[in-house]
Amino acid sequence: MKRRLAPFGLLDRYVLQLFGASFGVAILLVVGIFLILDLSTNLDSFMQPDENGQVPSGLLVARYYLLQVPFVYLQVAPLVTLLAGLFSVSKLMRHREVVAALGAGVSSRRVMAPVLFGGAVLGVAMIGLRELATETLGDARDATFDRLKNGRIERVVEDFRFKDRHGNPVLIEEFRAGDSGEAPSIRGLLMVERHPDRFVKLKADEARWNPVRKAWLLEGGRIEDVDDSERREDEIRELATFGPSDVLRLHKAQVNPFDVSGREARYLAQRDPSNVQYRTLSHYHLSFPLANLVLLLCGIPFLVRFRRGWGPEGVALGFLVGVFYFAADMLTRGLGMEGQLGPLLAAWVPILVFGSLGTVLYTHMRS
Repeated sequence: MKRRLAPFGLLDRYVLQLFGASFGVAILLVVGIFLILDLSTNLDSFMQPDENGQVPSGLLVARYYLLQVPFVYLQVAPLVTLLAGLFSVSKLMRHREVVAALGAGVSSRRVMAPVLFGGAVLGVAMIGLRELATETLGDARDATFDRLKNGRIERVVEDFRFKDRHGNPVLIEEFRAGDSGEAPSIRGLLMVERHPDRFVKLKADEARWNPVRKAWLLEGGRIEDVDDSERREDEIRELATFGPSDVLRLHKAQVNPFDVSGREARYLAQRDPSNVQYRTLSHYHLSFPLANLVLLLCGIPFLVRFRRGWGPEGVALGFLVGVFYFAADMLTRGLGMEGQLGPLLAAWVPILVFGSLGTVLYTHMRS
């Protein structure tokens, strides 16, 4: 006769403890491998002299990789969760603890429930971590990487086109982020304002950010207003339709779009509704964390077998499902970012397909 267990009883706490320990091993393994591969690829370029002729210190390299850890984890979090679940279940099966639970009237699905709960919690935590890491560490990580990779004391963006908060196209020849302690600045600014009956050009030779006024103070700023009868040019001294953070955020979205947070993706999508990349990212940052639970549903059934000679093939098969998921995710995500697949489908198709597969496998798991 099957028994009903109260939530978070002794068995649940034991399985959750086992899952937590396995998660620690999995995150060290997966994130560590990715960091080592990244270091081996970039170390030579990181150790080149900067624009002042100084070779970056080992502490600066270590600082970058410490800042990079949460972002690497966010890229592979579902795989880490899957491995943690596979390690946990394999230990339960290897020590015949699931068989003992079955003998006590507890189904195997009930035994695995804490593992699924842990995956769901990690999915929610992943959403919060992305927002927190981007807001608190993202700018410092980007500045450190630019200094190591390009040898510059401050970040520089050249020949950059984007839209301001009102949808007006902007072109800047050079933007300096002000990482060296000076105020952010722009050299060569051109903006076109759209009016119902005409276009107005705003030009400036240079601009410097004033954090008190939250506006750019323009040097050589002028507005060219051309209509059918005459051409008029007026002086302009301030511009407040975008700020330094907008330039950095928009540039990051173009160069490394998956580094933007969910909040940034939604903000960018609202500013530019026609941009399919921003709309795809808005959906993707909601769908991808669900893979923490979906991959557990797909992988666990391959381990729950009750026969002699149980071996590691279940772990291999479960891990292979995770590899297939990431391949499908990369394919649909790439099609969505290129506009060949709708943003909604690009983000949610892998979750729906593998989620359905996982539900069928888990419900038909031998119990």
